[in-house]
Amino acid sequence: MKSNQIRDTFIQFFVDRGHLHQASVPIVNKEDPSLLFVNAGMNPFKDIILGNQPATAPRVATVQPCLRVSGKHNDLEEVGVDTYHHTLFEMLGNWSFGDYFKQEAIQWAWALLTAVYNLPKDRLYATTFAGDPQAGLQPDEEAAAFWRNYLPTEHVLPFSKQDNFWEMGEQGPCGPCSEIHIDLRSEAERAAVPAAQLVNADHPQVIEIWNLVFMQYNRQASGALVELPQKHVDTGMGFERLTRVLQGKTSNYDTDLFMPLIERLIDLSGKPYHQSETVAIAMRVVVDHVRAVAFAIADGQAPSNVKAGYVIRRILRRAVRYGYSYLDLHEPFVYQLVAVLVAQLGNVYPTLRLQQQTIEQVIAAEEAAFLKTLATGLKRLHQLHAATLPTGVIDGQLAFELYDTHGFPLDLTRLIAKEKGLTIDEAGFQAALKQQQLRSQKATALVLGDWQLLQPGEQALFVGYDRCSMTTSILQWRTVSNKQGPYYQLVLKETPFYPEGGGQVADVGWLVTAEASIPVLNVQKEHGIILHTVQQLPADCTRAIEARIDATQRRLAECNHTATHLLHAALQRVLGTHVVQKGSLVSPTGLRFDFTHPTKPTAAELQQVEALVNQRIRENIPCEEQRSVSLEAAKAMGAKALFGEKYGATVRVVAFDPAFSLELCGGTHVPATGHIGFFKIMGETAIGTGIRRIEAVTAAAAEAFVAQQTAAWTQLSTLLKQPNDLVEAVTQLISEKNQLQKQRLVHQAKAIQDVTDGLLAKIQQVHDLHLLVEAVCVPHAEALRKIAFHYQSHAEHMVVLLAAHWANKVQLTLVLSDGLLRRCTKTAPEWMQHFLPLVGGKGGGQAHFATAGGTHPAGIEEALSLAKKLFVAYYTQSE
Repeated sequence: MKSNQIRDTFIQFFVDRGHLHQASVPIVNKEDPSLLFVNAGMNPFKDIILGNQPATAPRVATVQPCLRVSGKHNDLEEVGVDTYHHTLFEMLGNWSFGDYFKQEAIQWAWALLTAVYNLPKDRLYATTFAGDPQAGLQPDEEAAAFWRNYLPTEHVLPFSKQDNFWEMGEQGPCGPCSEIHIDLRSEAERAAVPAAQLVNADHPQVIEIWNLVFMQYNRQASGALVELPQKHVDTGMGFERLTRVLQGKTSNYDTDLFMPLIERLIDLSGKPYHQSETVAIAMRVVVDHVRAVAFAIADGQAPSNVKAGYVIRRILRRAVRYGYSYLDLHEPFVYQLVAVLVAQLGNVYPTLRLQQQTIEQVIAAEEAAFLKTLATGLKRLHQLHAATLPTGVIDGQLAFELYDTHGFPLDLTRLIAKEKGLTIDEAGFQAALKQQQLRSQKATALVLGDWQLLQPGEQALFVGYDRCSMTTSILQWRTVSNKQGPYYQLVLKETPFYPEGGGQVADVGWLVTAEASIPVLNVQKEHGIILHTVQQLPADCTRAIEARIDATQRRLAECNHTATHLLHAALQRVLGTHVVQKGSLVSPTGLRFDFTHPTKPTAAELQQVEALVNQRIRENIPCEEQRSVSLEAAKAMGAKALFGEKYGATVRVVAFDPAFSLELCGGTHVPATGHIGFFKIMGETAIGTGIRRIEAVTAAAAEAFVAQQTAAWTQLSTLLKQPNDLVEAVTQLISEKNQLQKQRLVHQAKAIQDVTDGLLAKIQQVHDLHLLVEAVCVPHAEALRKIAFHYQSHAEHMVVLLAAHWANKVQLTLVLSDGLLRRCTKTAPEWMQHFLPLVGGKGGGQAHFATAGGTHPAGIEEALSLAKKLFVAYYTQSE
């Protein structure tokens, strides 16, 4: 089977058994603060499993791209070194939400693998949970019994909690799991060692292909396990491993998922794939990583220096580094693989095809930048080669600096060191890395308390589209602690508070009780629940409270949010339909809008965009809002869906004249565009290759800006005696200033030359020592340096110390001739220390040259007098 047929066969098998085929979600996780990326097929269903959202269907089947490069599930360092780990992989999964359970899950897994994919039954093994007495968990005899209907007893293997009890994290749904493994070894190897001894032993040919998770429990913060209200099935089968098995390969990379990319890399590098193990590893790394980076960028996450963006940058740099070190690719090359990837997967994941140009541009720019950094880091390492010669060991802290500052992984530093006959203090590197990790953990560590349920079974409801305040009650609350201390998160039965999302900041406001008005500091959406953060709890959490948002701040945010919709539409009309939103920030004070465009918009284009937005504001177009529209119907209407956003089966559609602006959006908006008042672009910049950013203001902030500019213009006009043309008058002033500046420089140069010439007669000679120690009048400190160096070579043993002051600012400059430095070891900065206290200053410099600044002009004469005495005494004594 070709890979596309394998994927389609899986989906069709479960559709035929009553499952809804649900589309994948973006791999960049924007709704779960505990995860940067979707790292398992179950992530999109956490809200359902936790009971926070109803299931769209009781049975679901998915193919979900996942990324495992951070946190608990981190396979990055294994990628490329072995043949079956990946950063990005596709997870095939079938789901039951309170419907079928272990028997059907096992029955269908067996049928698909053996009757449809025709895998040999005698090579399959199933593992089950062996129980854990310490945790009070019994062995999963039920799953084992079902498996023995299909497999001999010796192929059904019990394993410990570590291998066969699946947990989402420290808290949350969990349960026993049953893994399916396959033995791909030769007949001779199978006869020599039973596969039962190699299951879960990291053997490259005895591998897990499918995990059936039976979610029965919820792990609380205390560690206690409680039964879930409903039991769920969550299965995950690695698509790349399954493809390898069905295509009869010994490596995932030998399948049609990776070989087209490897063949393109062979063309680019001129090296055969199996030239050596290091070349093969490098090629596996590159073709794996380009998939991860391309999917992330397509989903809206460009490489950057923070959070998810930093992870993507690290993956891309790892690919570039392997190509640079082992494939001799010293120019950007990763971006040239994107077209191959799009040809492979563009029909399965249309976002890749739609975003191909942006993906290529971003990767190419990142590659070029890192190749420069790589060269800088190599230069830094080479410079320190001499410093390591006495020991032959590169300091661990230095190796960490190269890793942290220049993006050098330890193995690259190790490789370069080996080429130079050096070693690395790896213990020191690991110590520095651990310290950084501890600092990071302390900065982000959260301790979550268990939820205190006050109204079990009640569902929370957002009413903020229609209400700014209302009487409500608390459904549940919990304590949260971080390095700042404890605070509380509350879930309200009904809430007008808009949680941060879709670029719009959260509402602020208050929870009002009879005893207090408690500020709501933040509002976030987590696992489908709106969480209200407060510093204190109400005196009685069971009583009714008033939830009241700050209506003024909400209205200002609404103005800016609606303006981003108008701006998006205007940019597409002025710059072209290729413009796609890449991010936004909407707050009461202004808006920020990121979009794709290959070049800097001209001033005329920006003016045209601004004028079009303001025209639509003046037309007072009403907001047409449709709630609970099916996603398919919304797309059929032509509503814009943003790349990288997760949409449910039903969406909210917001239009301001459907022929002008029609978008899927969960944010809050003004009733009509006229409420915005006025829109003003404040700036436009590039934030990455092919990505531009516009910052703008509306409403009161826009009016304040215009008023401020008008006041400044009026004041300037008054200062210039009300000229007919203010711009022409300022231009004339600048021209006159430039002419005067040129004349001033000419006069200063002549004055400096006069001082220089006049000092020749003031040089004193004592034996073979020549002294020029004088106070001078010059226009600036640079003049002192030029004069001092002019006389440095006047004699073999020459000392020049010049002083000047401007108001209370003192400057000293000292120069020693090369002959004097060869004769005596005392340096210019050491000499300067004698004079600094007298002028109230500080300074420094090099062996032959030092400067000092001070604030005590009265001390200049004493300093120069002391200098003459000290110089004569020291240098004549050393003759």
